[in-house]
Amino acid sequence: MRILAVDIGTGTQDILYLDTRLSPENAYKLVLPAPTLIIQRQIRAATRRGVPLALEGRMMGGGPSAWAAEAHVRSGQAVFATPEAARSFNDDLRVVESQMGLHLVEQDELRRLPPHTEHIRLGDFDIEPIRRALEQFGVMLTPDLLALAAFDHGNAPRGVSDRQFRFDYLDRQIREARHLSRFAFPATAVPAPMTRLQALAESGREAAERVMVMDSAPAAVLGALLDPRVAELQAPLVANVGNFHVLCFRLRRTAAGEHAIEGLFEHHTGLVTQSELERLVRALAEGYADAGRGLRGQRTRGAHLREPQPCPREPSQPAGGCRSAARPAARVGAQAVLRCALWRHDVGRRLRFDPRRSGRIRRSSGRIVDCPLAAEPDSAVGCLR
Repeated sequence: MRILAVDIGTGTQDILYLDTRLSPENAYKLVLPAPTLIIQRQIRAATRRGVPLALEGRMMGGGPSAWAAEAHVRSGQAVFATPEAARSFNDDLRVVESQMGLHLVEQDELRRLPPHTEHIRLGDFDIEPIRRALEQFGVMLTPDLLALAAFDHGNAPRGVSDRQFRFDYLDRQIREARHLSRFAFPATAVPAPMTRLQALAESGREAAERVMVMDSAPAAVLGALLDPRVAELQAPLVANVGNFHVLCFRLRRTAAGEHAIEGLFEHHTGLVTQSELERLVRALAEGYADAGRGLRGQRTRGAHLREPQPCPREPSQPAGGCRSAARPAARVGAQAVLRCALWRHDVGRRLRFDPRRSGRIRRSSGRIVDCPLAAEPDSAVGCLR
């Protein structure tokens, strides 16, 4: 079977093309700019030219692309968007109009816009650029299965914050089934509130008959468990540290050999220092009875602890990932493995390895801002402010 797997983040999209007849070491790997960064650059180019914009296509991840659209409006140029494209920035279209200043138009109205309007098509996944890139090296892209991952807040009802809705969803999935595979769905069975994953599945079905989608962080944790050293552990703590979010799962190996979820926490990466991350990992490992209150402190996105007992001690050393962030769990007897989905200048990596940047990471209005240390001026990575 030939599998094309794509993890769509804020800074990069990580691509793996695997032929299961060969060893994983012989799979083809690409790390490319994230779709939201590509759209951000296209919008900024239009801003420099001083032309109006029309955004169409599917819902996708926001962040850098949304900030570029807001900057385009502030420059005095109009931004038109179809409802589906506009939901990339906020599920509540009233916010898109009233606070961001975009003009909503239907698909058939796009052709009546001024002729110098630049049209940009949104979407988290497009197989054609990947196909063309691989063809340059004589590789024909003919996947039997697409495995696509992205972070999805979900479409929160009016009056419910994205943060609360996201964690309620995580909590509900775990209560129904304590396995990481609970966060993976065939393209035709994505939960209705997970609108970004639904749009991603629709894009995938245009390229292949068989499509699976999954939340990025559980996908990364599930992948870490494939490490033979981790798979043998009885009670691992596995964390995914991304540009925007850090999510840590506490797991317990069952008699059947699978790892069941005992607890988790999720936080904004830019709002934690290394010491705070250590505290959160330690609290999850030690199973404090009041872990819910402790982990929810300091703007934590949420916490769930099913088993309020300490993890058993593991004799082995931390395996894989970033050892400095894994040590705290090892000190309390649990094994932590961090999968660091970070750019070269990412704030998380700089926080761990540069002693000069040991304070809390600050971002303007909670956003990732341009970093003067980055190789490109429009790099979507954080910088200490």
